[in-house]
Amino acid sequence: MAVITKVSPLAPKAFPDLSVIKGVRFATAAAGVKYQGRTDVMLAVADAGSSVAGVFTKSATRAAPVLDCQDKIGKSNDTGVAILVNSGNANAFTGKFGRASVEAITSAVADLTNMPVERVFTSSTGVIGEPLPHDRVIAVIDELNSNLSENALEDAARAIMTTDTYAKGASAVVETPAGPVNIAGIAKGSGMIAPDMATMLVYIFTDAKIEQSVLQQMISSITDQTFNCITVDSDTSTSDTLLAVATGASGIAIGEADNAFRGALNSVMLELAHLVVRDGEGATKFVEINVSGAANDADAKTHAMAIANSPLIKTAIAGEDPNWGRVVMAIGKSGAAADRDLLSISFGDILVAKEGWIADDYREDDGANYMKNEHIVLNVDVGIGDGKSTVWTCDLTHGYIEINADYRS
Repeated sequence: MAVITKVSPLAPKAFPDLSVIKGVRFATAAAGVKYQGRTDVMLAVADAGSSVAGVFTKSATRAAPVLDCQDKIGKSNDTGVAILVNSGNANAFTGKFGRASVEAITSAVADLTNMPVERVFTSSTGVIGEPLPHDRVIAVIDELNSNLSENALEDAARAIMTTDTYAKGASAVVETPAGPVNIAGIAKGSGMIAPDMATMLVYIFTDAKIEQSVLQQMISSITDQTFNCITVDSDTSTSDTLLAVATGASGIAIGEADNAFRGALNSVMLELAHLVVRDGEGATKFVEINVSGAANDADAKTHAMAIANSPLIKTAIAGEDPNWGRVVMAIGKSGAAADRDLLSISFGDILVAKEGWIADDYREDDGANYMKNEHIVLNVDVGIGDGKSTVWTCDLTHGYIEINADYRS
């Protein structure tokens, strides 16, 4: 497997100070699933009464842990919740062996944490098609359970990394009349990133008291505007999992109409989504694509994703080439409604093309200078309606090939 030693140039300067979430504790261990000399398993245990919601990959080749989690979401929350995650092996395309690994791990966690197996969720990330050496994971569960701490969320973020070059975390505090409510989340993801639900693992925790159905509605809705609006390479993973846990430890009830909480949850999820793009394998540019004037929002997103997933556009951005003709190409091939003679394109504030023709004041040098920025904004006005969408991606460099050409080696 390729060894990642260089941190992405788009990485934040440091891991953020995350809010402590009462009612949930974390621990990590080095099981040697694939990696040596680093933690590769994390356990989170939440108190009785916690609500759990989830969003998962739509891949037709979903991994065994994903299928198990989907079966368990929405069941009783009278007991605690446990989430165990391993990196280094995806336990995907492993047939009966995959199911057996999930059963063995969830049973072992249930026994040691004293909760029903129906409330134990697992995720696995790494190489596809190799049986998970679950005995190595089971061997460290006792250690994990003994070392649980509410202050170990950053450690958990590091344990779930694969080709990630940095750990990813975000948090927010919502001030309510009854007092503060805290939200904190971690994510892993770097390659094989595309919508449905964006390929990555994400774990979000809050001390708010939220009914499971309300939490599920919020998570599903916000995912469509965050994780489902990013792409690194247009490839959808077998293992995408987002789990959200509301412990209720604050005693503050949050309802479906609580816009302040929803807004804070959205900010945490969007920040985590952006952090994944900024760690795109080999990435040197963070790219925001805004499409407006489409026939409807769905068409706008189709256009935006066609631009974001175009290898020609992504390589041009990597080479700092303002090749706006490739944007025209992507709009034309997307399949959504468009009119060549109504299209307008800009790079940031620089108007490049207007109503189907190059803008009178556009100069190639201006476009080339703009492309030197680390944060690139592409704006497209389709000119035929009110539909709009924003998606985020990164450039495509030699680094992506170097990381993925020998991923299994």
